[in-house]
Amino acid sequence: MGDVLSTHLDDARRQHIAEKTGKILTEFLQFYEDQYGVALFNSMRHEIEGTGLPQAQLLWRKVPLDERIIFSGNLFQYQEDSKKWRNRFSLVPHNYGLVLYDNKVAYERQVPPRAVINSAGYKILTSVDQYLELVGNSLPGTTAKSGSAPILKCPTQFPLILWHPHARHYYFCMMTEAEQDKWQAVLQDCIRHCNNGIPEDSKVEGPAFTDAIRMYRQSKELYGTWEMLCGNEVQILSNLVMEELGPELKAELAPRLKGKPQERQRQWIQISDAVYRMVYEQAKARFEEVLAKVQQARPAMKAVIRTDMDQIITSKEHLASKIRAFILPKAEVCVRNHVQPYIPSILEALMVPTSQGFTEVRDVFFKEVTDMNLNVINEGGIDKLGEYMEKLSRLAFHPLKMHSCYEKMELLRLDGLQQRFDVSSTSVFKQRAQIHMREVDPRLPPPPTLYPLPSTGPLTRGGGSPLLYPCHAVATLKYDYDSSTVRKRFFREALLQVSIPFLLKKLAPTCKSELPRFQELIFEDFARFILVENTYEEVVLQTVMKDILQAVKEAAVQRKHNLYRDSIVMHNSDPNLHLLAEGAPIDWSEEYSSSRGGGSPSPSPPEAATLSEKRRRAKQVVSVVQDEEAGMPFEAGPESPSPTSPDSVTEIRGLLAQGLRAESPPPASLLPNGAPARESPQPEATPEASSPPDSPLQHVLPGKAVDFGPPKPSDQETGEQVSSPSSHPALHTTTEDSAGLQTEF
Repeated sequence: MGDVLSTHLDDARRQHIAEKTGKILTEFLQFYEDQYGVALFNSMRHEIEGTGLPQAQLLWRKVPLDERIIFSGNLFQYQEDSKKWRNRFSLVPHNYGLVLYDNKVAYERQVPPRAVINSAGYKILTSVDQYLELVGNSLPGTTAKSGSAPILKCPTQFPLILWHPHARHYYFCMMTEAEQDKWQAVLQDCIRHCNNGIPEDSKVEGPAFTDAIRMYRQSKELYGTWEMLCGNEVQILSNLVMEELGPELKAELAPRLKGKPQERQRQWIQISDAVYRMVYEQAKARFEEVLAKVQQARPAMKAVIRTDMDQIITSKEHLASKIRAFILPKAEVCVRNHVQPYIPSILEALMVPTSQGFTEVRDVFFKEVTDMNLNVINEGGIDKLGEYMEKLSRLAFHPLKMHSCYEKMELLRLDGLQQRFDVSSTSVFKQRAQIHMREVDPRLPPPPTLYPLPSTGPLTRGGGSPLLYPCHAVATLKYDYDSSTVRKRFFREALLQVSIPFLLKKLAPTCKSELPRFQELIFEDFARFILVENTYEEVVLQTVMKDILQAVKEAAVQRKHNLYRDSIVMHNSDPNLHLLAEGAPIDWSEEYSSSRGGGSPSPSPPEAATLSEKRRRAKQVVSVVQDEEAGMPFEAGPESPSPTSPDSVTEIRGLLAQGLRAESPPPASLLPNGAPARESPQPEATPEASSPPDSPLQHVLPGKAVDFGPPKPSDQETGEQVSSPSSHPALHTTTEDSAGLQTEF
């Protein structure tokens, strides 16, 4: 390997690569500095005006698996230096970095691992033929002849290969197909998480970076989705540089590679990985330098924004009105002729697999609750309920149990539409929807605060667990509401991500050259917070947003997709929702044991007044699209008096218990809030509130994931890095199945 690199990457060529990389980074980082001021202004405006997303009915887990091991087991890895296969003990910690040890004893003794792999940007291949095809396409003219020895030989029929277009590749194999399926699900979960490397809580740096990436690529006439927007900022920057640098190096070095086709392929993989490492290190240093610069200037910019907020908004609205008057006629014609007719088709293609996936999450949760209830009964008591509840709270992060949910999104196809709208791949939409499935998972509310606990002692098979059924009903109903909200937002974002780049590309020949003349409308003091390009994109977004919102609203009344409409008081609204406020993770064992002594204490009079006010504000406004042939679960009978909207915990419990006991609901007459029941859904009463526009595509770019903190694997997907022994999380009790795989769940 050393000879190959010293021959083709001498000092002169390394210097050329560094200069080319520096030029690309300088150009991009100027975009980043420009976008930072815009993102800071948008963030402060949202904060002052109080705009935001609707309140979720369920808790959002912040640090769900801190210091835990998600998966562990043994697999075989191919060593390129010795060209031999070695058995490795492998585990996936809470931050989804694959860690490889010589064996389990080495892990227990805290010996440094062989490798820590950040899988952002990788693809999983399950056959050597798939791998050879990709390698052959990456270096044209090196296709091996039939019957010749391939670049890689696998000792079993069940390989798993991690392939990256620029970085090194990793080769694994398993002994059985069942092992291959399990590890494929685990590694796919690692890739899905690592691809979303920009923290979700980054309200300024994250949007500024993604907008800068989009603006830079559009300046190169590159519109549409980009598959390599994967990982953290430095990894994305490295991919951006390699997108330009890679083809140049390939054209220059490919003719100079010597040997058989397989040997030339191996040489190119080594060269590409070495160049990627160089680019990564240079990009990391430059980005950290610029990030420190803008963060140092941030206090001064915030002071200007606070002082002149009204003037900045007025100036931006004036600029937008001038740009709108110029481009609106052209944009409306483009939308009417080239986008509007295809919105229903795109939406239908997105809705079917997405809704199936969320429904599968609900079914998996129902099955787990049912199994938990039976296990509690079979063990003759409820002493282990806390342990089962703790496992259930981590269900959404179980790669194997959630695999069937993620598989539904793999059915997504945009045939025909993909070429028309320049969508290079649907993987962006698939992974984003899968992330939503994991984030919006149903979970049981804490029993001591919401529902009376059963009496102590053993449970009978016939009686079941009176604790779990009402909790389960509330959790699934609230999950339906949250999943509906998230899916509608995902559909809007996906439609924007498909249509906006297409519109910008269509309008560019006639509109883009005229934008510089609008620069004179911006005051010099506000030039860091208002950009003509961003305002232009916001105006383009507004031309198509109305059609997209209307399409999603109409989809909300299609019962096959199980979407909710935001119109009337939710009949299962929980007055105690405020008790589920975000905080430390629930310790189910402690919660349950403390509640068996007699329940929660009654609040004092001042506390009761506060709770009453919170209950009033906690009511959620939604309407459920019901099945035509089934009555509403909590409807009053024809002779019952019209009930009022319930405001007390007791009334809510009574309604839930009544609904769960009823074998067949009586005919519908009145809703619990006193409104007449309707047999068919109505359109939404009001459109969802729109917040002041950030950069228009900021919220539709592929996702961002929360960084769960140390211990972290190397974020350098460019190679293997040894971590310190002190960074090992404790390996909790695991179970081993017949295939030899271990997991905590």
